[in-house]
Amino acid sequence: MPVTVKFRSTGNTREFHFDRTFSFEGKKTWRFYSRMVQIEGNEVIEIMRFGIVWRMNYLWENNKVVLRHKGYGIRIVGRLIPLPFTALLGEGNAEEIAVDENTFRMHVDISHPWWGKLYEYKGQFRIIGEA
Repeated sequence: MPVTVKFRSTGNTREFHFDRTFSFEGKKTWRFYSRMVQIEGNEVIEIMRFGIVWRMNYLWENNKVVLRHKGYGIRIVGRLIPLPFTALLGEGNAEEIAVDENTFRMHVDISHPWWGKLYEYKGQFRIIGEA
């Protein structure tokens, strides 16, 4: 399935924006927008629609970027409020590994201890240009 990901950031903000477009064959495209912000050290949050937040550690391990689950939350009026959703939604994790200067492999999943893998996407991505 073709996926386009556009990144955006500026020097005057700590936010890194993701604009993802998933093109399902024979169906309407689906767009997923989020932004990532460093909280402190290697802890970051990805802020999604309605202020829902995925907390994670951003690490470099075994020659790859690893995003390790730390929980969920909601961001209201600039404040992060932890939510006990991991037991219900499962644990999200991700990793990226460089293939060459213009290509990387990525794997994202949400797994639950009782119900197994609830969500996954993975693939090889090619950087095709800069805006």
